[in-house]
Amino acid sequence: MELLVSIIAAYLLGSISFSYVIAQKMMKIDIRQHGSGNAGATNILRVLGKGPAILVLSLDIFKGIAAVWFAKWLEMSGIFPVFTSLGEMDGLAPALAGLAAILGHNWPVYYGFKGGKGVATAVGVVGSLVFFPAVYVGIVSILAIVVTRYVSLGSLIFAAATPILIWFTKEHYGHPDPYFYLTALLGLMSVWKHRTNVERLIKGTENKIGEKKLS
Repeated sequence: MELLVSIIAAYLLGSISFSYVIAQKMMKIDIRQHGSGNAGATNILRVLGKGPAILVLSLDIFKGIAAVWFAKWLEMSGIFPVFTSLGEMDGLAPALAGLAAILGHNWPVYYGFKGGKGVATAVGVVGSLVFFPAVYVGIVSILAIVVTRYVSLGSLIFAAATPILIWFTKEHYGHPDPYFYLTALLGLMSVWKHRTNVERLIKGTENKIGEKKLS
């Protein structure tokens, strides 16, 4: 029961599109119809500026953190006394709750299942589950963004490198197997969601931070 409740709650929380809400409040626009068309912090940066982008980024990260810790709290609280062997698997509930939050962000039930790419929410989820690997990979990703000005490149590095680092360090940090499988799945999802960005990166036509014109 804890597993089911945490997954549903995480999906509903993840479905709150802060980029959509803030764009509506500030300019009465659907952010998905402006800029790159993506409901995320990077597009908010392009359309509305730094302040709203930082707010959206922070709130999207918070969604991932809240989903994971709510699942952990349910596990420890004992509110629902009925357990299943699946729900008792170490690390499964917070991993699935994190996945549900990201799925909610990408395909939100409140907004016709048209959302963002889930990078910021994934950062919150992964950071809550595997803090040190997320920090190490995050530093490399941020440096890549600073040097190249390609946000998509940093996102792809974070998505691809995190499960690799977890695989080689899981015995050292004691991360349960569901955390590795989750990050591997998130990596595949991120590459798929960024497939057009990958094409533009290869062609050298990808949008950079600070550019006004979108390709």
